[in-house]
Amino acid sequence: MAKAVLRPTRETRVRSGHPWVFASDVDRVEGAYTPGDVVNVESSKGTFLGKAFYNPHSQIALRMLTYRDESVDHAFFQRRVETAWKYRQDFCDVNSCRLIYSESDFLPGLIVDKFSDILVIQSMSLGIEQWKKDIVEILVDVVKPRGIYERNDVPVRRLEGMEQTTGLLWGEVPDFVPMTENGILYMVDVKNGQKTGFFLDQKYNRLAVQKLCKDARVLDCFTHTGSFALNAAYAGAKEVIGVDASELGVEQARKNAALNGLENVASFVCEDVFELLPRLEKEGEKFDVVILDPPAFTKSRNSIKNAIKGYREINLRGMKLVKDGGYLCTCSCSHFMDYELFTKTINQAAHNVHKRLRQVEYRTQAPDHPILWAADESYYLKFYIFQVCNDR
Repeated sequence: MAKAVLRPTRETRVRSGHPWVFASDVDRVEGAYTPGDVVNVESSKGTFLGKAFYNPHSQIALRMLTYRDESVDHAFFQRRVETAWKYRQDFCDVNSCRLIYSESDFLPGLIVDKFSDILVIQSMSLGIEQWKKDIVEILVDVVKPRGIYERNDVPVRRLEGMEQTTGLLWGEVPDFVPMTENGILYMVDVKNGQKTGFFLDQKYNRLAVQKLCKDARVLDCFTHTGSFALNAAYAGAKEVIGVDASELGVEQARKNAALNGLENVASFVCEDVFELLPRLEKEGEKFDVVILDPPAFTKSRNSIKNAIKGYREINLRGMKLVKDGGYLCTCSCSHFMDYELFTKTINQAAHNVHKRLRQVEYRTQAPDHPILWAADESYYLKFYIFQVCNDR
């Protein structure tokens, strides 16, 4: 087996448990290998540090698989999948869940989402792609799904030297998969929806919002396929308006509302949130609850300044639309917009519009997206519930 030798002093991250080694930290690779192979990882002094996928064409050259001197074979991946499945059974509603969350489940580059009896896979590292056939066999054996579909239409694959692709991997997969979450039925578009078809990380945040919404007037911004809006309507809101710029998303949100008999409570409009919020303010509209669940405004440190402006703007506008004593539910799903920066930005927005915020709750991603403390990249979702009070 080939071995990757790290530059002097560069093994600190590996020793601390971080699963990535950047190309600039690799001094040399000794022995024959093919990109995506498993290699031994050693310090500059020859100390064994673990085993990793090696891809010389990626900025993340090494993705750690294990820190033990053990065989990486079919049985290895079987154990990892079984452990991930057992964890979800212990902590999650497994009717719908993220079954495997990449590095946080010690399977770097692998995402598996479960929607009822259908699994959707994304393989985003060259190493895990080479084990895809084995992983599919293991998932069939362990989880026993009706079908497995791949959504490898993600640009990050190009950074690993792989093509984008989608398609059936095993069994049968319908265009839309029925799934129940928090008592609400959805039809999930696993073949053409965003990412794997549905955002599972907000499951328990949506549930937390329910207790705010009885008899309330609710505005749900960036509603996607209507999940926050439908949780509000399901909880007894008197009126819910969901907004999204995607006509496809809004159309599916309306269908999901009808599936649950909530179409008379929850309505959906296709519009740019940044244009809609100032107009609602000008028209004097007020809501008991405003929900802000935007897409990531930044996916790199280079664009963080523009992201701050975006988060400050929507939170400022959102606060203006909340009745005195009402509630703002706001979040960021960008890793680069960290907890401190997101909190500071919300505070600035409140100061600018003369609002006092009382924190009701702070939450993160659902437990099926576990946060690996050695890798802060795995901690990305920040979710606040505030009571908004006028200060003058």
